[in-house]
Amino acid sequence: MRYFYEMYPNVEICTPDENIFEKTYMFFIPWGHNKIIIDKCKGNPQKAQFYVKKTLENNWSRAVLLNFLDTNLFERHGKAVTNFALTLPELESDLAQEITKDPYNFDFLSIREKYDEKELKDALMDNIGKFLLELGNGFAFVGREVRLVIGETENFVDMLFYNIKLHCYVVVEVKVVEFSARDMGQLGTYMVAVNHQLKGENDGPTLGLIICKSKDNVKAKYALEASSQPMGISEYDINTFLPENYKSSLPTIEEIEAELGDATK
Repeated sequence: MRYFYEMYPNVEICTPDENIFEKTYMFFIPWGHNKIIIDKCKGNPQKAQFYVKKTLENNWSRAVLLNFLDTNLFERHGKAVTNFALTLPELESDLAQEITKDPYNFDFLSIREKYDEKELKDALMDNIGKFLLELGNGFAFVGREVRLVIGETENFVDMLFYNIKLHCYVVVEVKVVEFSARDMGQLGTYMVAVNHQLKGENDGPTLGLIICKSKDNVKAKYALEASSQPMGISEYDINTFLPENYKSSLPTIEEIEAELGDATK
């Protein structure tokens, strides 16, 4: 209880005309959650308040709370390099920045160390629930390889989401290499196409997010300043890998087709 008092020194009795929740929100989560937050956030009331509010906002279980404490969500939250302040109204810019992270933690994936882009995207789709949890509250999955006809060509968006808080589409491109300014031309084209072909009358401007293996923050900032579309650039982390000789017990599509071919002979 002493630790609780030291973490939340501003708790006080509220008068009827005051916002009771703003001064007593830490009482709205289970005591077990509070104990975990106090243990993990000693000496940092701002960090503790962040996790209390996120627990309330997302209805986190104790296990989910522990996961985000262990992956340092507080330090990653809203940290993507973006141009939102230059391309969106102030309120929308602040809200858009809040839905970003840098880096994104992909430790929930089971993947080989020498993976390629397709393997990474396949793994994210196999774990779409955990991927949505990492993206944050408000994201809804629309589809992978979403087809957009632009002029006389077919184009396919890596991943398309809709954010119900911002009321807008979010185009996500995943890269397994270092950020390149060339990636932004492709992303910007997809965003404009989504605005023309999918965006509804009441939807906000489409946002774009590049999640890459690494980036030079100065280069990313300069590239973003040159774009008129609201975009962000983040890295991702994977710290646990499967052995290189790992083979799934499930057959691949190629193996299934080969078996079917043999059966018809």
